[in-house]
Amino acid sequence: MDTGAPGQESTPFDGWVAARGPALLKLAYTLTGNAADAEDVVQEALARALPRWERISRVDNVDAYVRRMVVNAHTSWWRRFRRREAPVELVREQVVVAEAVPPDERARLWRACQRLPEAQRTAIVLRYYEQLEYAEIAELTGVREGSVRSRVSRGLSALREAMGEADE
Repeated sequence: MDTGAPGQESTPFDGWVAARGPALLKLAYTLTGNAADAEDVVQEALARALPRWERISRVDNVDAYVRRMVVNAHTSWWRRFRRREAPVELVREQVVVAEAVPPDERARLWRACQRLPEAQRTAIVLRYYEQLEYAEIAELTGVREGSVRSRVSRGLSALREAMGEADE
């Protein structure tokens, strides 16, 4: 990956998208809840990245920068279209899930995640699906680390309650 040092060639956009596009789609899918909306969010983020790619490809962490663009695109999309948001009946199995969890429990957990407020769901997805630290999530979402911790904590409490595990 490019270090961003002056004089070095930047990473070609098409090659970067080919390599990182599937991970961006998975992130967007977990944020939006369905494949069509996830594709729209990623397309919007990449359409914004392309004209700025020469500069973006030279930042220290291109993946984090574009991941932030996807989160921002999702937030913008959600604000515009939140009234038409609808839960999905079936979750596509492309998302990596621990095999120890039975399929019916995964589906139940997914429905509970979709009922979380947007900010909590985003924080939960970035923390546990993307495996990001609280500081990274705060930077990506543009809120304080304490707010991220609060959103994750409240989201986990809501999920535990929905799953009938309030005592754990």
